[in-house]
Amino acid sequence: MLDKQFFRFLLIGAVNTVFGYSAFSLFIFLGFHYAIASLLATIVGVLFNFMTTGRYVFNNRENSLIGKFFLVYGIVYVCNVGLLKIMDAYSIDMYVAGALILLPMALLSYVLNKKFVFEVKK
Repeated sequence: MLDKQFFRFLLIGAVNTVFGYSAFSLFIFLGFHYAIASLLATIVGVLFNFMTTGRYVFNNRENSLIGKFFLVYGIVYVCNVGLLKIMDAYSIDMYVAGALILLPMALLSYVLNKKFVFEVKK
């Protein structure tokens, strides 16, 4: 059974994913290389996600955590580009590749954010 926090993460994650994938797709459409498109989408997405994830998933409005949040998304970005590079080597369309890695990157993001950014002190 899913706990409430993970369920909220999935709901907010859906909104964040639509936002981030839309940004990635826009940058690909504009002719950016997938690494640059992913970087720009990550930067824009991180700012948007910090507010929604912190506030609605982890019930935390501490703006001082944004540095840790950026670090987590730096790790997610490196993993993201690595997977895109592998898919590019197999000539997988970048729109499809971006969609295929959404779920693994979302799960990685949740685990890292829960453990390192919005950890609950007991």
